[in-house]
Parts: sequence; C-alpha cells; structure tokens
Amino acid sequence: MLSTDALLVLTTLPDEAHARALAEKLVSERLAACVNILAPCTSVYRWRDAVESATEIPLLVKTTRARYPALEAAVRAVHPYELPELIAISINHGLTGYLDWLADSVTIPVSSAPDAS
Repeated sequence: MLSTDALLVLTTLPDEAHARALAEKLVSERLAACVNILAPCTSVYRWRDAVESATEIPLLVKTTRARYPALEAAVRAVHPYELPELIAISINHGLTGYLDWLADSVTIPVSSAPDAS
C-alpha cells in the first residue's frame, strides 16, 4: 500500500457509550483498522451564533482512502450530533508494516466462488 492511501480520521462523541459503539461498528465492519478512544476533553466552539462548550470523547480512526466514503456514511448514520466533526488527514509516512496491516484490516475478504460443477 502506498502510505498516502492511509488516513487518520478525527471525530468526537458526547460520551463513552456512543464512542465505544461507533468504534466497535467501524472496526467490525472493516471501515477502520483501529479506533483509539481518548480521554474526555472540553470543546469550545461556535454553534448557531453562540459560543458553546461541551465535554466530548475524541476518536482517532485509522482507515484508507478507499474505505473513507463508507466510513463517512456509517458515521453520519449513527452519530448523535446534527453536524458531527469528521476530519480526514492523510498519513504521508509511517512504519510500512503498520500501514500494510491497516490496509489489510479494512480490505473485505473475497469470498470463494461457488463450484461450477
């Protein structure tokens, strides 16, 4: 895999339960190789002309460019926010073995074709 095919996707969730559910969904559906659930943080942001703040759980999601559209669709389908943070950053360099593992982890296995006999 070219290292430029790898992505680090950032998102935040309102609590641990939502974060864990999304992480497990993304990994089980091979949309992400790994999701790190980080410690709660305080986010300060502008929303509808008001400055807001909230405690959120950040996620670091590792995937590939090829899987990003499906990952985005899955996040949008289950994310509790009206407008979820979803930012993808290209991984330009990394340990080759790790990047190969990442790509293999999100590749959907080709099922064996049935016998034609």
